[in-house]
Amino acid sequence: MSRNGCLLCAPLVAESVDEMLSQMRVAKKNGADVVELRVDYIQGFAPEMDLPRLIRGRVLPVIVTYRPKWEGGNFEGDEVFRVKALRKAISLGADFVDVELQVAAEFLECSTPERKDSSSRVVVSNHNYKMTPSLGEIGSLIARIQSIGADVVKIVTTAEKVTDVARVFHAVVHSQVSGNQVPTIALVMGPKGLISRLLAPKFGGFLTFGALGVGQESAPGQPTLLQLTQMYRVDRMDRDTKVFGIVGNPVGHSKGPIIHNAAFQEIGYNAVYVPYLVDDMREFLEVYSGSDFSGFSVTIPFKEDALRCCDEVDPIAQAIGAVNTIIRRDGKLIGYNTDCEAAISAIEDALRGRSTSLRL
Repeated sequence: MSRNGCLLCAPLVAESVDEMLSQMRVAKKNGADVVELRVDYIQGFAPEMDLPRLIRGRVLPVIVTYRPKWEGGNFEGDEVFRVKALRKAISLGADFVDVELQVAAEFLECSTPERKDSSSRVVVSNHNYKMTPSLGEIGSLIARIQSIGADVVKIVTTAEKVTDVARVFHAVVHSQVSGNQVPTIALVMGPKGLISRLLAPKFGGFLTFGALGVGQESAPGQPTLLQLTQMYRVDRMDRDTKVFGIVGNPVGHSKGPIIHNAAFQEIGYNAVYVPYLVDDMREFLEVYSGSDFSGFSVTIPFKEDALRCCDEVDPIAQAIGAVNTIIRRDGKLIGYNTDCEAAISAIEDALRGRSTSLRL
């Protein structure tokens, strides 16, 4: 397990049992703590034969998920059959079984015999594929899932704006501060929700997902397992980790996370650098105003907006009319422009090189 207590989970979306067992070994090699067996992806899945092979052949703890179409999965069929398969997973000793909130109360009641003699923990999940509700609604949802007896709470929403993620972070932290001892998974789907997956350990998430590779995601916006472990080092993150990042639209092409996270690791600095896909610069800075969010690089189209949002601006940046770097200092946002210095330095270096070659 990661030192921060947040599990790194690889969802396995193979179409056969053999392939899924093979993927499980790859996931272990690549640093996963647990795998999610998405058995709704297996072609011709036969619970009585396939579940014993998957669970008894595990090399990591497993979450068994048999997701129906009505909750974003692949299973189309009889609910009695599906529920029976999940109960079978409990009786076989699966470490976790994921069941949807819509059917969880009845499932927990009918599964009492299996749970009595099993160490399996039930994850009660709810997915919103349209939006992220208000903070109050998220809090009520978490409380509802806790109240029906979930061993683990899981809420997944969809980001319309990057600022939606802040409500999910707040709800998870509040549930912990209020004395709740039920572990909570809280993630936000889509490109604008990526930071929910990258920063889950910092804000007390029980688990975050990393796909085995590009094209093997089980939900929109999942990073890969290797990105989480090698670039963002989520296994080393804790609540004191400082957060930096690049603000832009588009932002996915930026090499900033590769460069800065490698630099943080090299100097032993407890920080992470993440991409923010932003629509409104002022709203973004107002929402992510906590001291943990220590600084931002700014790229197109927000460099002029950034200047207007800062409390103080370096004279060079003021003269240029654009800010590409913001540092939070003593509660204030201080804006700089490093593009100018970088451009001049490059010209000077080139001229020095030319001068040297002429002398030779």
